[in-house]
Amino acid sequence: MKLFTNTALALLLGTAFSAHAGQAIPAPADQPYPGTIVMKVDASNTAQNIYRIQQTIPARPGKMTLLFPQWVTAQHGPTGALNQFAGFKVSVNGKSLPWRRDNVNVYAFHVEVPAGAKSIEVEYQHLAPTEAAQGRTSITPDMLGIQWQSLTMYPAGYATRRIPIQATLTLPAGWQYGSALEEAERKGDVVAFKTTDVETFVDSPLFAGRHFKRFDLDPGAKVPVHLNVVADTAEALEAKPEHIELHRNLVKQTYKVFGSQHYKHYDFLFALSDEFGRVGREHHQSSENALKTDYFTEWNKTESERGLLPHEFTHSWNGKFRRPKGQDVLNFNQPLQNDLLWVYEGQTTYYGEVLAARSGLMKAASIKDIMASTAARYSIQKGREWRSVQDTTYDPIINARRAIPWSNYQRSEDYYTEGMLIWLDVDTKIRELSGDKRSLDDFSAKFFGVEDGRVQALHYTFEDVVKVLNSVQPHDWSGFLRTRVEDLGPVPMDGISRAGYKLVFAEKQTDFLKAAEERSKSADFTYSLGFNVGSEGKIESIQWDGVGFKAGLSGNTTLLAVNGRGYKAELLRKAITEAKTSRKPIELLLKHGQQFRTVALEYYEGLKYPRLERVEGTPDRLEAILSPRQ
Repeated sequence: MKLFTNTALALLLGTAFSAHAGQAIPAPADQPYPGTIVMKVDASNTAQNIYRIQQTIPARPGKMTLLFPQWVTAQHGPTGALNQFAGFKVSVNGKSLPWRRDNVNVYAFHVEVPAGAKSIEVEYQHLAPTEAAQGRTSITPDMLGIQWQSLTMYPAGYATRRIPIQATLTLPAGWQYGSALEEAERKGDVVAFKTTDVETFVDSPLFAGRHFKRFDLDPGAKVPVHLNVVADTAEALEAKPEHIELHRNLVKQTYKVFGSQHYKHYDFLFALSDEFGRVGREHHQSSENALKTDYFTEWNKTESERGLLPHEFTHSWNGKFRRPKGQDVLNFNQPLQNDLLWVYEGQTTYYGEVLAARSGLMKAASIKDIMASTAARYSIQKGREWRSVQDTTYDPIINARRAIPWSNYQRSEDYYTEGMLIWLDVDTKIRELSGDKRSLDDFSAKFFGVEDGRVQALHYTFEDVVKVLNSVQPHDWSGFLRTRVEDLGPVPMDGISRAGYKLVFAEKQTDFLKAAEERSKSADFTYSLGFNVGSEGKIESIQWDGVGFKAGLSGNTTLLAVNGRGYKAELLRKAITEAKTSRKPIELLLKHGQQFRTVALEYYEGLKYPRLERVEGTPDRLEAILSPRQ
């Protein structure tokens, strides 16, 4: 090894430092941007899933940095689709300019704007996934969904809400669209949108399709609400009047909770497709929603999916209008703080279920089944022994929603569903302390219903939540919430018992949970054998320290046979039931990778499925919570 002199080593380190220091990225300042970005998007190439983008960005001579959005607010993490960005070119007056990606922040691109230039031209492509392994399908031959953060670049140094942008979109021939963006004009298949700011633009996605229908969910209202539906077929758009009336009830019941509107208009973007990827994503004046084609046409089979729209609509108040203080950032490349997601998402999950029942989109009995299933899942979750609900709020950053091998032990984004139980606990506690004169609805009216008509976000802290709760019903809400969010150990069941119910297990599934299982083409043996079985016999969701776990089961395992006969869900159910009296182990033939083996499960307690059982002599607060507001 050659030794360097001190002088040579200093020169080498100095050179290395200079090479890696790079050009500074201007910090965002809350100041107006000098000019308007003009953006053109060609979305007509649905055969190859390619969007072509051109931007004219006002600029001044000297160093300039362009940013590609990194932190996607509704996904709660740094998940910007930079891997789908390609073909980047920069020019001035037709002359190419060199660009350089920042060697630390790869979402930043540096250029040197020449003297005399007043703007730069950039072009690039967004290459949307063409197969499932590449990501969620957002383009099919019949529809597309545009999330503008994946198509937009903007200059560093400015708050995105202070950067004007005027966009034009070329659609496939004859397609119609829905979006919260306001149209300036349409000529043929080219749509020009009114100038807005980059923050609002990125927060206003667009769904378009060959088969499109728009339903007015609040006829005659000064603040319109529309359901914009795109579908694989024209037949899938044929909603019955009574189905649309239930969606109108959703709007009415939501207004009764929050008593305000914080949008100029609201647009549900709703895709009904067997090809388009599933999505549920909140935005301030719209939401992205995608379910299977039969949502309307097989109405009696789709109840388990009808909580999606109530959830995303609630987010216009909770998460978009009122946002945690830690998410008060100036652009899409500043980190978000997720510590209050148990309010943002947890309370939204609670109200999503409550409003689904109050509107009639779902039966109250079905919501009780969901709550039973949720409580049961956390009652056996081993991950609660080491990881708090609070800690799961960082999971979108830690895990970025990747699949994990031991979800029961590792935990995932449990602030959603365990958060629902926390807010049921709060609601029933308010009702108990007030003699059932007040409820969480009173909190929501005071917390989310302020400044009716204001669209700009209003941020909050944990202390703000506690203060409003105390104004509704005095109590030690700080200690109450911190105990439930930060403590380890068994999940509190106080909300369920205070609501007038208890969690029990029965050998027969409820009708709702059975239908949901059949729709997912899976079989749930969570509370007996400690795992689920997927549509192809794949062993899934193995419970840490459960019966299957102790027998050595793990992922990448397929169930082939039960007691010597080819696997069918009903066969395994029968074997579990018979083992109660025969006291003979249940024999499973498994394929793990390329190896085959037989395991004998010594389990004799029968089938177990969760449900809520009414406790006689106590107030039925849950029925009151789920009943429509008059």
